[in-house]
Amino acid sequence: MKTVTVREVTREFSRKVEAPLRRGETLVLRKRKEVLGRIVPERAKAKEYPDFAARQKKIFGNRRINLNVGEILRKERNRL
Repeated sequence: MKTVTVREVTREFSRKVEAPLRRGETLVLRKRKEVLGRIVPERAKAKEYPDFAARQKKIFGNRRINLNVGEILRKERNRL
């Protein structure tokens, strides 16, 4: 754990505090020799993907969709 002083926090926040926190490091905050506390980085939130299957079922119900992308592209290319 890195140690930062109150003076460093006020004068060089981005270099002494923000950069290490972005790297996931925990900091110990001191005023002179007294430990005031710890600054812990926020955990990265897991990205949630949409539930495409549920979305498709909501829109189309139980109908089976026969979609041939290759055939659609071939028709579009021949159209021009």
